[in-house]
Amino acid sequence: VEGAMSYTGDVSDPSKGKYNLEYYLKLANELVDMGVHSLAIKDMAGLLTPRASTELITALRAEYPDIPIHVHTHDTAGSGVASMLAAAQAGADVVDSAMDGMSGLTSQPSLGAIVANMRGTDLDTEIDPAAVGPLNTYWENARQIYAPFESGQLSGSSDVYQHEIPGGQYTNLLYQSRQLGLTEKWPEIKKKYAEANIILGDIPKVTPSSKVVGDLAQFMVAQDLDATSILDQADTLAFPQSVVQYLRGEIGIPPGGFPEPLRTKVLEGRGLEPVVGRPGATLKDYDFEAAEEKLKKTYGASDISAKDVLSHALYPDVFIDWKAFQSVYGEVGSLPTHLFLNPMKEGDEIELQQGLGRSFLIKCLSLGQVKDDGTRVVTFEVNGERWFMPVTDQTVQSEGSSREKATGPGAVGSPMPGVIVGMKVKVGDKVKEGEAVASLSAMKMESNIPATATGKITRILVNIGDKVEGDDLIMEIEE
Repeated sequence: VEGAMSYTGDVSDPSKGKYNLEYYLKLANELVDMGVHSLAIKDMAGLLTPRASTELITALRAEYPDIPIHVHTHDTAGSGVASMLAAAQAGADVVDSAMDGMSGLTSQPSLGAIVANMRGTDLDTEIDPAAVGPLNTYWENARQIYAPFESGQLSGSSDVYQHEIPGGQYTNLLYQSRQLGLTEKWPEIKKKYAEANIILGDIPKVTPSSKVVGDLAQFMVAQDLDATSILDQADTLAFPQSVVQYLRGEIGIPPGGFPEPLRTKVLEGRGLEPVVGRPGATLKDYDFEAAEEKLKKTYGASDISAKDVLSHALYPDVFIDWKAFQSVYGEVGSLPTHLFLNPMKEGDEIELQQGLGRSFLIKCLSLGQVKDDGTRVVTFEVNGERWFMPVTDQTVQSEGSSREKATGPGAVGSPMPGVIVGMKVKVGDKVKEGEAVASLSAMKMESNIPATATGKITRILVNIGDKVEGDDLIMEIEE
């Protein structure tokens, strides 16, 4: 069993606050007392400088001479190779790296560079550079296939030492910001991420806590909020659900405790009680047999495997979305990656293998004009036979599709662009100001939309699944 310590702050800088050398030595001692066989330092954002690596690993090695030490980092600032060399020289047994073609930026530092820099030293990895080359070529080619998922980041970002965004989240946030229409505000989002971290208590940022900080940062940018306004309006703001869940204690207790009075105001404003102690200690046993029976009843016994049951238990919403996708598009796992990611153009022709002895020669003949309902007919030739496929063109927005904007008292508007994923009231219902009336999903961030007044719902202008822009009118309340 390996015990991992999420690294944040800077152990070489005393001004960085609570995450000093003593903090990590104490945490390591707690893990060793639990009986772990090895210690890992999980540097999610790439904050370990060569100097910090030397200090931290030297101290841990002196305290635990016989326990293997494993160091993981990201190369966001561009100093990952130097930091991992310093960690190895200080006594680390394992350092993480990535194939050259997949390394650098927010990924791990380059394997080839580490191997080359250690060659001929006491720490020689004995990895043959000639053996690395063909593997690297494979991954370079594989990466080109997945080009549609590249974030667009072209260089390192040394300001990570200020905003502390984890490498795995950095590119996700950049992508999500584009989806929210906040691309031009990316520098502000990074600045707000650092501010959100302090608002939430300066916490180690690793899944799921990093998502909480990122959600709050995007929310602050979209709503033009700062730390003062967050605290002043904490009881009424439509915070992302992840923020409310964190403050309630659903993902555990952060080092140093929860920020007050923010926590109290958020919970009292929503009538919520805090979770006492470790959340997992009071978690009810999961009934896998009942879940499997329900899934088989919903999707058919032949379509549910043990893996599906586990997937649904871990990520119920994602699983349901996947089954909905599968019901429309079928089993896409056998499609070539390039075909799945890059739609066919007129004149394109491919051969598709769908099992032993089953092949299809498919040619895209024409893309019809978009109709008023947003659909177009795409004509294919499949093994010489013409198929006419009506599809919805998601890239086209029909005229007159703009919504009313929320203005005046009693108007409930969307706090940001997103998709309506929940409706908690109906016309005629009575609500209190601040009560959740709908929920909105903006990429991976879900938040409740509160009532803006106390009264009766007179109009609802959206349905579940509708896309909305910021300030679009969701419903009206008559006081």
